Amino acid sequence: MFRYFIYLSFDGTNYHGWQIQPNGASVQETLMKALSTFLRREIEVVGAGRTDAGVHARLMVAHFDFDTELDGEVVTDKLNRLLPPDIAVYGVRRVKPEAHARFDATSRTYKYYIHTRKNPFRRGYSWRIFQPLDFERMNEAAQTLFDYTDFTSFSKLHTDVKTNNCRIMLARWEQTGDGEWVFTIRADRFLRNMVRAVVGTLVEVGRGKLTVDGFRRVIEEKNRCSAGTSVPGHALYLTDVSYPDDLFL
Repeated sequence: MFRYFIYLSFDGTNYHGWQIQPNGASVQETLMKALSTFLRREIEVVGAGRTDAGVHARLMVAHFDFDTELDGEVVTDKLNRLLPPDIAVYGVRRVKPEAHARFDATSRTYKYYIHTRKNPFRRGYSWRIFQPLDFERMNEAAQTLFDYTDFTSFSKLHTDVKTNNCRIMLARWEQTGDGEWVFTIRADRFLRNMVRAVVGTLVEVGRGKLTVDGFRRVIEEKNRCSAGTSVPGHALYLTDVSYPDDLFL
């Protein structure tokens, strides 16, 4: 068998997330149907991770197996013809048979966008905040994430993971325009709902409802009820997934 990585992006507005759902459309199922149609057999696809309902991806990676060697450019072209307009494939690369899109990823990067002024062109892809925020204080709080590895406080309850440990590599707010900000966070792995919970808790800091030391205590309590509300998914984007070079053939 030959294994391939698919590099794709998607607008998550019309999907119930990446993972196949019993009662709604998912990106994984849509991609599997397109691949199965093109290759004329049932194809299983494994993604680099899950995204929640409404969350977008500028770059998602998934893998699949096939019993003959494929031309990546041909597969890319055929898939883009079969897929709906809100999913695009950028490339298909052959990898080692044991390569795994999820378990071999060394880092994942997410961005969360907010805007503080009414903008009809941002409303579907950025979260509007009505109160003024102290972004300097929010960045101060974000830096404390580097001091911890157990992020139980930011994890969705009752998940089936073996550990809630993650290694944060980057976490910062940056202004991108007049009244427009983006939070970038990179880690070796993320827990279910983690980024949205982190952002929601940082916004509490920005509103003056939580101090930087209070943010630390939220992490240390390892209790989801201590953290802030999860922010809406439509402003969250998976933007990068990294792998060791030696996986590729």
